[in-house]
Amino acid sequence: MSVHITTPQFKQNAHAALGDAQLQQALGNVRVNFVERRASAAERLPEFESLRDSARDIKNHTLAHLDLYLEAYEKKVTEAGGHMHFARDSAEACAAIVDICKAHGARLIAKGKSMASEEIGLNAAIESAGMNVIETDLGEYIIQLRGERPSHIIAPAVHLNKDQVEADFRRVHTDLPKERNLEAPESLLAEARAVLREKFLAADIGITGANFLIAETGTSIIVTNEGNGDLSQTLGRVHIVIASLEKLVPTLADAAQILRVLARSATGQDMSVYTTLSTGPRRAGDPDGPEAYHVVLVDNGRSSMLGGEFQDVLRCIRCAACMNHCPVYHAVGGHAYGAVYPGPMGAVLTPSLIGVGKGGHLPNASTFCGRCEAVCPVRIPLPKMMRHWREREFERHLSPATVRYGLAFWAFFAKRPALYRIATSIAMPALAMFGKAKGRFKSLPLAGGWTRYRDLPAPQGKTFQSQWKARGGRVR
Repeated sequence: MSVHITTPQFKQNAHAALGDAQLQQALGNVRVNFVERRASAAERLPEFESLRDSARDIKNHTLAHLDLYLEAYEKKVTEAGGHMHFARDSAEACAAIVDICKAHGARLIAKGKSMASEEIGLNAAIESAGMNVIETDLGEYIIQLRGERPSHIIAPAVHLNKDQVEADFRRVHTDLPKERNLEAPESLLAEARAVLREKFLAADIGITGANFLIAETGTSIIVTNEGNGDLSQTLGRVHIVIASLEKLVPTLADAAQILRVLARSATGQDMSVYTTLSTGPRRAGDPDGPEAYHVVLVDNGRSSMLGGEFQDVLRCIRCAACMNHCPVYHAVGGHAYGAVYPGPMGAVLTPSLIGVGKGGHLPNASTFCGRCEAVCPVRIPLPKMMRHWREREFERHLSPATVRYGLAFWAFFAKRPALYRIATSIAMPALAMFGKAKGRFKSLPLAGGWTRYRDLPAPQGKTFQSQWKARGGRVR
């Protein structure tokens, strides 16, 4: 099932986001609710940095031997009474899940939060097949009412405020009395809970994502702060797990190691409220659980990333720390990226999924400040990989002609140090003279993209190379 992509219009999306006063106010919550809490949680754990190294090594080892762990995982799932389905792309994944739902005569599907399902366009596929699907994570439920995609991978509705949520509830919950007070966040939660409890009880099938898939036991693990994940997978007759293949880890002990950095990096908690393990369908003597258990494992281009320069992004454990700390995400939010995965990890993964021709704007939407790599719990070198995408975009002449010619002009001088020194020794004093009055430029030829929004500082003093040489440094 195709997912609507607006990534090629990133610049227009970003411009609209910058002018959206409500969105800008909502994005201010990201710093308070994520950045500061993550820093506090990491500080409370002396071995946090060592755990990051361990998590990185576990993921690297798994990716290096992924074929073996896939076989081991499939064997354990089957032994536990479950069924494995391997999907090469979104269409195969959606078809497999729709077929399972039809085979069990499903009418209503309760769905826990899953970015993999967003990636493949699962809801649209289920609805096109004549069935109903309800998102049961509160944030996902809210954006489903609005017909939107998540703007954040762990806080899907972070771009909205309370008044917007109340308006959507009153619009969709037609039996809601007009006099009902929904001003407090708790009242909104109670309203959603009342509606969703009925859906849980009526659902024929539950679908969840997976934070980890354990090769040792055939177990899927979900990490949530709401009870919706547990209710989705235990009340229906069938439990379907949808996950991308890099969610595999070798053992439960490995998952426990990574869990120690996951919640701290994501929400600043020592552990999430729920960490739920599922292994196969209900067994004799079990008080509850599904009658059937299916795992749909999605490739969607990931196997082609193995062994290449973008393999490291497959270590991602979807904590969202990179986007929580990204100044570009803070400025424009998640929807501006125009694809399922926003922020720095999306800037690397999205071109891998849809091609650099469509996704090439995203690696350029970075200040390269390095904060994303500095906070990543599995130490993914995101800036390096964004540079790789920029190089590919340049090599294929996909970047704007002004950028290519500008770089070629700069490279001409950079390759000729003597000529570079002469050019800068003339240009710098000239610019300094013209900008001397105020020390900055309000406009400047060829720099309109900068001066349209901010002043450009005028050069001060001598060039770096001349200062370096004056201090005895060697200049080529």
